[in-house]
Amino acid sequence: MSRRRQAGVSRALNVFGPFIGLILVIALFALIPEVQGRFLRAANFKSVATQSVIVALGALGMTLVIISGGIDLSAASNIALASVITAYAINAGAAPLAAVVLGVLTGGLVGLANGGLVTRLRLVPFIVTMGMMGIARGAAKWIAGNQKIDAPMTWVNELMAKSPRPSWLLLAPGIWLVIIFAVALAVALRYTVFGRHIYAVGSNEATARLCGVRTDRVKVLVYAVSGLFCGLSGVMEFSRLTVGDPTVAVGLELDIIAAVVIGGGSLSGGEGSILGTLVGVLIMSFLRNGCTMMGWPNYIQEIIIGAIIIVAVALDRLRHRKD
Repeated sequence: MSRRRQAGVSRALNVFGPFIGLILVIALFALIPEVQGRFLRAANFKSVATQSVIVALGALGMTLVIISGGIDLSAASNIALASVITAYAINAGAAPLAAVVLGVLTGGLVGLANGGLVTRLRLVPFIVTMGMMGIARGAAKWIAGNQKIDAPMTWVNELMAKSPRPSWLLLAPGIWLVIIFAVALAVALRYTVFGRHIYAVGSNEATARLCGVRTDRVKVLVYAVSGLFCGLSGVMEFSRLTVGDPTVAVGLELDIIAAVVIGGGSLSGGEGSILGTLVGVLIMSFLRNGCTMMGWPNYIQEIIIGAIIIVAVALDRLRHRKD
């Protein structure tokens, strides 16, 4: 096989691989007699989509980080902190919209801190974000007094409702937010200078710098945007639980990172797409949904997800080695 044909096959697998994986997962559970009647119902698909919102929002921001060659292990703790801040603000009498904005901005500040530490101190993203993971989680527990924060019911609690109001929305408002932001980010990555700079920094930071790209600014912006999405995800977590819980979303950063990698993102940087990430989110959501319907214990789900992550990363490494 010629080098050009190999490159074409590799590119096709990178684009269509996540879709093939999603079809296989759905087909697998659709063929199991014990669950096929419930699994293929429109109500179940709607439920899976709603359950995917929190991971999907975090994964949208993580896609930018991974394409730029970074990583963010603080995403889940950031989500927990944003949910606590949102609940705290509403409980203190703030207007719901102000509480939502405060929660989102809290996530953005954590992301900005990550980007600043990575660029100014020249620290490894893995170490910086691992440290921030503890800081954000600790701050959430401190603000909440190490307990859940109950807040009055407002329109914020309707953002994750499976039966939305008004009914013509058909899907939860959170799902529509994911779609809107996904389209916006996909357009930004493909058609803006900032999007091209993100890919350039992830592909070869030194070359990008020599070409005039302000790499530090790109990194800071990428982490800040990722933090804003984690903040919005935290608002959705509060909407789903109706309380601010500092212990929520433990380990969710692995699901978020896995969704990006399964969707074709490369941990080496320079590769990834918004559409692929959303497909990765759906693959994991349908896997968990099917396993739950089968009555399999949670540890079986974790083993399956872990194996899929290892395979996805191994295939990514193999593809780069051939290139």
